[in-house]
Amino acid sequence: MIIHTERATLEPISAELARRIIARDEKDGDAWHPEYPFADELGPLRELAESTGADPLFAMYLIRNQDGLAIGGFGFRGPPDTFGSIEFGYGLVKAARGVGLATEAVTAALQMAAANGALRAIANTDIANVASQRVLEKSGLSETRRSSSKVYFERKLDTGA
Repeated sequence: MIIHTERATLEPISAELARRIIARDEKDGDAWHPEYPFADELGPLRELAESTGADPLFAMYLIRNQDGLAIGGFGFRGPPDTFGSIEFGYGLVKAARGVGLATEAVTAALQMAAANGALRAIANTDIANVASQRVLEKSGLSETRRSSSKVYFERKLDTGA
């Protein structure tokens, strides 16, 4: 499922594409920003590359800007659990930060998740990553707790029912 926002597009990443991204095997039409993928995304990409049955909706997505350039990623850590909760993460290359694209991507992905049965979204970020905390807050999540290194957020999702 491709997810569209006002200024970005989220495209699912297949296991085969994940392998190419890790190997930096860019083909015509891939249009990856020179800083993509960034270090934080390599672990989830490796997991996806090795998977055989990734969920088609609650998956990893490339985030592309209006010019079609892949500038980051968004990923669910699997489908909703037995309580309807989903966990997610995201990131943008430095050149794409600070203009609201992460908030657009997170908001759109959570709307898709809610439309497909997710009831609650959870995420965390490093305690020093204030910009990411603001993205989560602007996306409707609220801080639930802090540890010595992480800030945890959650949001009840509106399923429209």
